[in-house]
Amino acid sequence: MQACQILLLVPVGVVAGYLNVMAGGGSLLTVPALMFLGVPGHIANGTNRIAILAQNATAVSTFYKHGLHDFKLGLSLAACAVPGGILGAWLGVQIQGVWFNRFLAVVMLLVMLLMAGKNTGGKPVSKNPQPTNLLLGHVLMFGAGVYGGVIQIGVGFILMSILYRVMGIDLVRVNMYKVLIVLCYTVAALAVFASQLELLWLAGIALAAGNSIGGWLGAHWSVKKGEAAIRMVLNVILVVVIIKLLFFS
Repeated sequence: MQACQILLLVPVGVVAGYLNVMAGGGSLLTVPALMFLGVPGHIANGTNRIAILAQNATAVSTFYKHGLHDFKLGLSLAACAVPGGILGAWLGVQIQGVWFNRFLAVVMLLVMLLMAGKNTGGKPVSKNPQPTNLLLGHVLMFGAGVYGGVIQIGVGFILMSILYRVMGIDLVRVNMYKVLIVLCYTVAALAVFASQLELLWLAGIALAAGNSIGGWLGAHWSVKKGEAAIRMVLNVILVVVIIKLLFFS
């Protein structure tokens, strides 16, 4: 890849990082962008993890500076997602899949339906959140880790559905837990991809720079605007993703 092509990935990463932290779907920009520049799909899938790692490290740090952190539950959930991420990454090295876009569209539609049933206000954070269904939430994290390890695209929506709908956590804290969980399993998934494929590290670093900026913006916006803004961004992204996958892929 030429230097100008690599630099073009930075603004793409900014948008993707913001979307990933606020809701999800940012990898629907970054992976196709890499492929448009001539990167094979499975290499793009692995290289994208470099940016995801940097993005979520920045977002975790930003949430922490705003006083939003619960490493006890977050790392507990991540411990269940990491084995799934390793298994998924191993599968993702060989993935090809003619029906992938349609499968992903169905997942997005189901997530939007699951997220739609809960009434929320515009308050930024509930001071004493009490997550429910902890056992089921931990079990489902393994499956989310597998999916995220395989493809990453859309895993934010799945994690939000588990944390919000199953465990009853408000959307601001959902994003706080989400970025920590993704950070942890991405470390393992990236190691698998890097050991099996020749990743494009310069392109990944360029995306990482953009994703980090976008992740910082997304974390700040989550805390500042609260659940109402997150829900609006989430629903808009889900509708666009579903239409794109069903009719323009």
